[in-house]
This record gives sequence, C-alpha cells and structure tokens, in this order.
Amino acid sequence: MPTLTLLLCGIASPVFGQRPPDDTVLGTAIAAAEAGRFDAAQHPGIATHPAYGWVEYAALRRNMDLMLPVQAQAFLGRYRGQPLAEAFRADWLASRSRVKDWAGFRAAWSPQVRSTSLRCAELNARLAAGAADAQWVSDAQALWRSSAKAFPSECDEPFAALAMRGGLTPALRWERLEKAAAEWDPEVMRSAAAGLPADEAALANDYAAFVQAIHPRALNWPKTARSRLIASYGLARLGKSVPGTAEAQLPKYAQALGFTEEDRARVLYQIALWTVASYEPESARRLAAVPASAYDERLHEWRVREALARSDWRAALDAIRRMSDKQRSDSRWTWFEARTAELTGDKAGAQALYRKAAQKSDFHGFLAADRLDQPYALCPWLPDDSAAAKAAVARDPALVRAISLFRAERKAWAQKEWEDALSRFDQAQRRLAVAVAQEGGWFDRGVFGLVNVGGKNYPEETRLYQLRFPIHHADTIRREAAKHRLDPAWVAAEIRAESVFDPRARSPANAMGLMQVLPGTGAEVARKAGLPWGGAQSLYDADTNIVLGTTYLRQLLDKYEGKPYEVIAAYNAGPAPLARWKTQRPGMDPDIWIETISYKETRDYVARVLSFSTVYDWRMSASDKREGDALRLTDRMHGRSGPRKKFSCPLAR
Repeated sequence: MPTLTLLLCGIASPVFGQRPPDDTVLGTAIAAAEAGRFDAAQHPGIATHPAYGWVEYAALRRNMDLMLPVQAQAFLGRYRGQPLAEAFRADWLASRSRVKDWAGFRAAWSPQVRSTSLRCAELNARLAAGAADAQWVSDAQALWRSSAKAFPSECDEPFAALAMRGGLTPALRWERLEKAAAEWDPEVMRSAAAGLPADEAALANDYAAFVQAIHPRALNWPKTARSRLIASYGLARLGKSVPGTAEAQLPKYAQALGFTEEDRARVLYQIALWTVASYEPESARRLAAVPASAYDERLHEWRVREALARSDWRAALDAIRRMSDKQRSDSRWTWFEARTAELTGDKAGAQALYRKAAQKSDFHGFLAADRLDQPYALCPWLPDDSAAAKAAVARDPALVRAISLFRAERKAWAQKEWEDALSRFDQAQRRLAVAVAQEGGWFDRGVFGLVNVGGKNYPEETRLYQLRFPIHHADTIRREAAKHRLDPAWVAAEIRAESVFDPRARSPANAMGLMQVLPGTGAEVARKAGLPWGGAQSLYDADTNIVLGTTYLRQLLDKYEGKPYEVIAAYNAGPAPLARWKTQRPGMDPDIWIETISYKETRDYVARVLSFSTVYDWRMSASDKREGDALRLTDRMHGRSGPRKKFSCPLAR
C-alpha cells in the first residue's frame, strides 16, 4: 500500500501495554513524515506503535491546504477524544481559514477551541454563512473584551463587521482602551480609539501618546476619572524606567487633574519598586512615600531587602512585621524575622521564631535548624501503592504515548498526551504516572506533575522526595565531583535546578544539556582544561555535559575563593552581575547577601540549589548503605567541611 494511503487510512489501534518499538524509531519516523519522505517499510514496527497517529499527523500537516475535507474529517473521527485530534483540528481550522473554506471550517469547529485567531476565524465563518445574528454580536463583543493585547489579523474582518452593525459602541472601545493603558500598550490604545467619534478619538489618541511618552498637553485634559487614570498609568510607566523623572513630574499632573490617593499610589508604587530594585540611595524615602493601602507582598518584600542591604536591622524587622500573617509565616520571612530580632537584642523571641522556621524542609528551614543545632526536618512519604495499580496506570494509552513522544524528543506533543492522561487520573494514579514517567527517563514529571497540578495544591506531595529529587548518571556525577573536589550532592542539585536530568534540555538562551552549558562556555572551559571539544551538539551527551559543567564549577570556585553561594549566583546570572552585587554589599553574611540579590531568578536559584544540595546529600548518603545524613547547610554555604547532620520528622516526634 502506498505510504500516503496508509497514513490517510490509519491503522488499527495496537494492544496497549505491549512494549512499543524503540522510540528512536518513532522520532526518525516523525522527522521523515515532516520532510515528506516517510516510508513505513523503512521504520520496522512503526505502524503498530501506540503513538503512530502522530506520525500520520506530521505527514498530513505538510500539505493541509490541499487536503480534502473528507480526509480531515476521517482523521478527526479516527482520533476523536485524543489530544492528537485537537492538535490536528487547530491546524485544519487554520488551513480552512487561509483558503476561506468556511463550510469546512464550520464542520470541524469545536467550542473547546480557545485560540483567539481561530475564534475570530469562526466569527468570520458565521459571517460568511449569513449567520451574524444577535448571538454572533454577543460572541464578538465577548472576544473584544477578552484581552488587552493586540488581536491577530484574523480579527480585523469580524471586528469591522461588528462596528458596522453598531456592536462596537464607544463604551466598549473605551473599556478596551483603559485595559490597554493598564498594560502600558499605546498601540492597542490607538487601535481601540479608531472608531470613536472625532472629538473622543482625538482625546483618546492623546491619552495613548501620554502613555508612550508623557507630554504637557495632559495638563489641560478634562478633569475626569478617566483622565486621571490614564495619566497615572503613563507616569507609572515612566516610573519603571526613570523613577526620578516620574517623581519630579508627578506633582504638577496630580494637581492639574486632581489625582486621588489611588492615582498617586499607582505612580509612587512603580517609582519605589524600580528604585529599590537597584538599591538606589532614594530607596527608603520612596518606599515610605507609597501609601500603606498600595503595598502588596512584592513591595513588602522589597522594603525588607532594602533595609537588609543597609544593615538596618530594626527597619528590616519593622518591615517584616508590617507583612500579613500569611506572608510572615513563610519560612523565608520567619527566618529573617528571627535574624533581625536577634540582631536587635531579642534573643528569646528569635529562638521561638527559629524553632518555627526549622519545621520547614527548605533553605531557610535548614538554616534555622543549624542555628538551633537540631536535626533537619524531613518527613519522606513512600506511598504503599500496589504493583497492579502501577501496571494499570502504565498501560494507559495516553501515558504510553506521552512517554514515547518524550523519548522521541517531541516534548510539546508529549505534554498534550500527559495532560490528557492526568485528566482521568485520581491523585494516587497521578503519583504512579509520575513514577512510570521517570522510569521512562522523563524526570521532570516529579517537578511538574506533583504538588501544584491543574490549579490545585497538594502540599503533602512535597514529601515525595524520591520522585521530586531523582538521581540519574550518579556514577558520572560522583566520578567528576571527586576529580574536581566538589560535593556530588551539589552537582546533582545543579542538574536538578537546571534541567531536571533531561540531557536534551535547551534554554531560550541556548544553554544545553544536563547542566545547561552555553556552547561558548563549553568551548572555553574545554580549552582552559585541555579537554576535547566536540562542538555544541556534544553538550547533549550526558557524560560530556557533566565533565564540562563540573570543570566550570571548579573554575568558578577557584575564582571566587571557595564561596559556593557566589559560584551558584555566577553560574546563574554570570560574572558581571555578581561583581556588581559583591561591590555593593561586601562582607555581608551569606544569607543576607543572597536575599538582597537584585534578580529574583538568581536570588531564588541560589537558595534552591543550596537546599537541593542538602536533600541530595541525604539521598545519596542513604544510597551508600547508611542512614541518610548531610553536611550542615551553613558549612556548605561557606564552602567548609564539617560534621554531618541527621534528619528527623517533626510529625513523628
């Protein structure tokens, strides 16, 4: 049978649970289908692979504009209820929109489609069919209201038709314009203003111009709530980029337009936030100028950091105590409340707070346990799941396809199948699915498949340490760590933080492999260390990546005088930001220095890697035929050797 005919006709579903062919076969088959040279005979066993439909999909989407509707409907029917059908549907609908086959579009439409461009195309399809009734107007208006972002070109025609029918009222245009102003998007503001009456359009465009770059014409705007709102958004946007200028300009616009406290606060918030984020000299004064009603968790945190950066312990303690009870209960702020209480002379209060923080199994909890010289809190949970239950989950068709697609390096498709499988699983089955995925090499499911899933929180799953902290390539990690005099738990923690043990991981910045090494960095590290360099693609080899990543860690550790917390910051942010932070706050205690790092990503990353190192130390020491223990995090942070600590579960005491 010719290959294309085979693809269009489909195959009988295989018996799920049987071992599929090597997933590299699936990957090469998909690549061949995408290139238009797929021949089933050259890929033994592929026709019965559980994920074969995705090979078919890859071939069909190449020439979708020329496909017959009957073929598309057959594919949709064959894979009805699967993510594959919905992926195909989206492509098919886009194709029908391009060729203006509105009948074919409507035949394939599903109300579950959420794409804005396709929803606009669906409005066009009804418009072409003469079905622009009251429901059409209502649906078009709902779409207009749905976003403050720029709409795709597919929306031009239905919105023009809506305007012609009187459905885009001035009120709707102003509503969208105000939403766009809140997003600091003057182009969308101008687009929304295009159909307003002439006098209103002139004012609306002047509003957009002010958000883009403030101008004195605003001093003569009508003194309305809308003028005040737009002016405050424009000044707030300026406050993000040039806080001093925004602060200087605020009084005259506030007076001319009659700003309310809320309007002023909107501007003062941004001025304070972007001043303190750089620890500029005016930080404390500008933070104090923000009304208490405008403070949120983000600004409360920066108020603490600003005081910590100045070593003003009393101001930091006061800032922490202004937080909500919920925010203060986080181990981070419980720790710093204890630290600043101790630094201001309240040792008894500090001890109580340290005891509270030490109940948490994280960076600040471990620090608190060190302060109290008590075991680390850790309550591992090993659910007593039956082998039969796990085998049943492993046979789920969507899960089989998900793992196969992941192994075939089709992560986006794998994610669709994964989400479909989880939609039918209960909590216990989901945990088992994570275990099955990890056995198939998909380790990040222990991060993205537990604790926070589908908008629901399962805090007890933080105790699933075996799943949340996988270990792979352990022999290579130990070998290279020993060679470079590094703690293997630190290396494992870096891999967990960087790629969750995915050797094919690649970041938007082109960092590659397990330890997310940039090709330029890899080449330079190899040159300095006299190691062979096989080019960027060699970074996808696990052993090569660990060799170069650990060599780089050693080079950084030597450069930064054996201070791991500085090395971790440099590994994430680079040497230039680290040099700036060291210059700004020399000699500061590591925990305070880490918390005052300007970049949120790096601030959290350093704490996370140090915490992960402690957990991996426990895991890797336990695998050495002894009860798990770990180097004290305080010693680890300073790059010191020292006594090891036990772990104890507070729930069992």
